[in-house]
Amino acid sequence: MNQKLSEFHTGYRAFSKEVLQALPLAANSDDFVFDNQMLAQIFYFGFSVGEVSCPTKYFPEASSINFSRSLQYGFGCLWTALLYLTAKPPSLLLPS
Repeated sequence: MNQKLSEFHTGYRAFSKEVLQALPLAANSDDFVFDNQMLAQIFYFGFSVGEVSCPTKYFPEASSINFSRSLQYGFGCLWTALLYLTAKPPSLLLPS
């Protein structure tokens, strides 16, 4: 998405009330790819993101995602990035 973030996948961010009210968040996935869809929408609509640093630890008990769901998440992130990079209208950044 050509944006500078220290981490794209933890989902720990700070947003203004304006951003949260402007985005159609209810139309996004209700799974792990939600944060990636939200970031794409934020950048597409010209908003900025404030990062909140937090330590991230990866170990088996830290996540409920399994291999199948991680593949789904990975492809969802790629699809979201593809839609963003091809400059589709904002409504097409949303899942169908």
